[in-house]
Amino acid sequence: MENIRNIAIIAHVDHGKTTLVDALLRQSQTHLNKDTVGQEAIMDSNELERERGITIFSKNAAVMYGDVKINIIDTPGHADFGGEVERVLNMADGCLLLVDAKEGPMPQTRFVLKKALEMGHKIIVVVNKIDKKDARPKFALEATYELFLELGAGDHSLDFPVIYASGRDGKAGLKPDLAEMENINPVFDAIIEHIPSPIADIKKPLQMLVTSITPDDFKGRIAIGRVYNGIIKAGQEIMHINRTGVQKKYKIISLMTFLGLGRVETTESKAGDIVAIAGIPDVTIGETIADPESPEALPLINIEEPTVKMTFAVNDSPFAGKEGQFSTTMQLRKRLFKELETDVSLRVIENEKNQWIVSGRGELHLAILIERLRREGFEFQVSRPQVITREINGKILTPYEKIFIEVPEQYQGVIMQKMGERKAEVKEMRVNGNIVLLEFIIPTRGLFGYKNEFLTDTKGLGIMNTVFFQYMPDPGNWKERDHGSLVSTDTGPTNIYGLTNVQDRGTLFFGAAVEIYEGQVVGQNARSNDIRVNVCKEKALSNMRSKGDGKIEYFRTPKTMGLEDALEYIGDDELVEVTPKNVRIRKMHLKEVDAKRAERASEGIKFDY
Repeated sequence: MENIRNIAIIAHVDHGKTTLVDALLRQSQTHLNKDTVGQEAIMDSNELERERGITIFSKNAAVMYGDVKINIIDTPGHADFGGEVERVLNMADGCLLLVDAKEGPMPQTRFVLKKALEMGHKIIVVVNKIDKKDARPKFALEATYELFLELGAGDHSLDFPVIYASGRDGKAGLKPDLAEMENINPVFDAIIEHIPSPIADIKKPLQMLVTSITPDDFKGRIAIGRVYNGIIKAGQEIMHINRTGVQKKYKIISLMTFLGLGRVETTESKAGDIVAIAGIPDVTIGETIADPESPEALPLINIEEPTVKMTFAVNDSPFAGKEGQFSTTMQLRKRLFKELETDVSLRVIENEKNQWIVSGRGELHLAILIERLRREGFEFQVSRPQVITREINGKILTPYEKIFIEVPEQYQGVIMQKMGERKAEVKEMRVNGNIVLLEFIIPTRGLFGYKNEFLTDTKGLGIMNTVFFQYMPDPGNWKERDHGSLVSTDTGPTNIYGLTNVQDRGTLFFGAAVEIYEGQVVGQNARSNDIRVNVCKEKALSNMRSKGDGKIEYFRTPKTMGLEDALEYIGDDELVEVTPKNVRIRKMHLKEVDAKRAERASEGIKFDY
């Protein structure tokens, strides 16, 4: 296996991981698809990834450096996609840890690095972005040593090689001097020298662990994974061992290996390589492909459990079916259960009301899923996010997160105040120049709806990251939201006259000439109660003229509510209506009389109507 290396790339969001992979692919003279030539961030193939500048889905690539094949696995840097990270680290024998030369290692780096160290992977540290004007590579390296010590790294892990690089320029070297760097080859040399070749035996019976699934219109489900032992051949009979231990025989109809960013057909592949196979219709992540004569299952992959849930339902608003291509129960059910095939961190349970309780690793995890469905043409509605509690030793426990905040010193007071209101407990506080680094333990519920508030409080200068901590008792005494909603009483287009009459009551979400319906939330009330307002109202015409008729009232710019803003905003009695064209906030009960009836019923009061 001397001519194979399997590496995963670990980095915090936006530390230049994807651009470094681009440089490795281009400078190894790897054949690229014609649609990726000249494109930046070629590993971020998903439209959402390009927009947000983050990696959401792990991806495989392979380059040839001399006669050595290097399999590169791009990993997500966000804790909400932890399920992806754990899987792909199973395929690797070592990792490239990317650290920003200015910022040093960040909280999300900690999350993935901890997993890699637990698996005993050899780490190569790449101090990236040394071309930055205010880069401080020495500080970044010292902070990396501290992080390794914090995570309990042994002597083997602490003795890590260091490479300095500018991924954007495609240059690397052993010293932090850009002028002495020529190309990216020092990274390749370090991989070959320090990352061990796979420990595998081609003489043993076949064993392959499936770590990801991708659909194909012609070949069906394609299982991607690493061959741990033996040789796998196209057309051979194999034994599929599922998560419960049930064994079934199948024939491989297609065997592919990775080259560049694509998959190429091959006749056989040996232990240590990463391959993709087709021909097993019901294969899922974490299962084993084994030799039919002596089948033996590999250990199942341990995946972190979901902590946040939301209810998905078919859109039943007055505008239902007008903007989406797929809006029926059957279409939505099929799509949600299809997502389970590729996302191991997701759970979907159907209830008796033909609704689906979808559970994920965090608000961002579920928001990305909703955005993807929306772009595919689906139309549906979702409820407010809720935490998933667990019963442990007879006690009901709730999930807690470890939150890392980096803010300019002048905003420290407001952050401490808001964190206190949200039941957070201070664990650490450090001052670095005029930047304050804060660490809290906070109930997951306390973080709901805080992201936008945080950005406002810190004037956009704060950095906030979270990782799952553990389950602990709920602190209780949660404060209800301090604002209500402005709810429309009419259906029709909004009118500038009606809007200006209402704007002093709070913040509006719409301008003029926007079609709305009764029961839709059109703004945020400055007070804690809901108010029914008429924003479709037109000015009455008359043949009278008076002195005060011509006064001009200015209409303030409305607040635009995106998907994540809407999910953070809604209360327990509200829903977010999601369509390919619009994101609307609405009341569960559109008519005021129905809302009052439901409120009385929940209080246990019966009325005869």
